[in-house]
Amino acid sequence: MAQRLAPLHNLVREGRSDAPGRVVDLLGRIGLVGYGIVHVLVAWLALQVAFGVPNAPADAGGAVGTIARTPVGVLALVLAAIGLVAFALWQVTAAAIGFRWVRDGERVRKRVGAVAKSIAMTALAVVVVNYLTGVRGGGDATAQDLAANVLDLPAGRVLFGLVAGLILVLAGAMTYTGVRRTFMGDLDVRDLSPTARRAIELAGAIGHLARALALAVVGLLAGTAALFADPARAGGLDAALRALGATPLGAGLLVVVAVGFAAFGVFCFADAATRRA
Repeated sequence: MAQRLAPLHNLVREGRSDAPGRVVDLLGRIGLVGYGIVHVLVAWLALQVAFGVPNAPADAGGAVGTIARTPVGVLALVLAAIGLVAFALWQVTAAAIGFRWVRDGERVRKRVGAVAKSIAMTALAVVVVNYLTGVRGGGDATAQDLAANVLDLPAGRVLFGLVAGLILVLAGAMTYTGVRRTFMGDLDVRDLSPTARRAIELAGAIGHLARALALAVVGLLAGTAALFADPARAGGLDAALRALGATPLGAGLLVVVAVGFAAFGVFCFADAATRRA
């Protein structure tokens, strides 16, 4: 196995990160910027939902549509798709041989996290490519279609219940990351001022916790769909944010979550400049 991974080790040694080569490193950082822009736009769309302004869904699809309507939208989306795929490849490499500065359980945890990041980036790249090719499926519709397909299987309720449980576990892991601020270990911030480091840490913590809350609601919606065998109860990010807006805390909670998503977008910009894993 070590001999098979030797070429990959050599590619990683060429650059400043775990990316397999300088080109993937550069494109991956562009992908991170695109990821941050999507989160900032989702935050803006969520604010519109909070104040009752009808607009595009407050999810990745709505954000991609907002970008597409700008003068350079198509070019930006093409570049974003390439960057997202590059970052996904970067994270696959990190999962295989990366995080050399930590060991044992911490390295395993970070490598599992890298796999999760690669899946998330690939999923967003698919949303972008679908939009560019004329597919306009919404996040909630996709979630409900998935729920319907799984629930139609033998033991479908159990299987979709497991999916809901996995989503909740991921939300818990994201909460841990936000509280413990372990994401800072993936960045090279040694040359930054203490103020800049604290700002990045604060934005990352707030952003991770906001995303964890939204993901937890997605998991609860999926669990409800499994419990009642009703795919219409499932939903994606837009449904989760609207569910938060419908709680007793209402628009105020949705505004807080939107600010958290914007903070995560800002963190992604810093991440793009300083990431080493």
